[in-house]
Amino acid sequence: MNWKRYAIAVAAVFVVILASGFVVHGTLLSEDYRALGPIMRSEEDAMSHLPYMLLAQLLMALAIVWIYAKGVEPKPWLGQGVRFGLALWVLTGVAIYLIYYAVEPLPSSLVVKQIVYGLLEGVPAGIVVAAIYRK
Repeated sequence: MNWKRYAIAVAAVFVVILASGFVVHGTLLSEDYRALGPIMRSEEDAMSHLPYMLLAQLLMALAIVWIYAKGVEPKPWLGQGVRFGLALWVLTGVAIYLIYYAVEPLPSSLVVKQIVYGLLEGVPAGIVVAAIYRK
């Protein structure tokens, strides 16, 4: 494995995950989350747990790049990136939010938004890693 390329891709995907997560969860869904009241952490409490969020996102970036690097094919990079991003979305967006909906008292309208907005997280991450790993 080319460790320099891997590190660059991990850093880039980490930034994409942070930025898209902020846009989706910190902006687009913030009112929906506030409406949940005590189910969610207060902003102050959430900030005190931020290191766990950053660690989780770093672990996701490490895994995303590792999986892509092991499965990249000699095909056009953009198509591979979009397909990989869609697979990430299904795994980390659709499936996870459906599980949350099954076990937590979340409104279905919120879950639909989480799933749809998840495209803004998975697909850009897939495109970025594919761009860095293109031949």
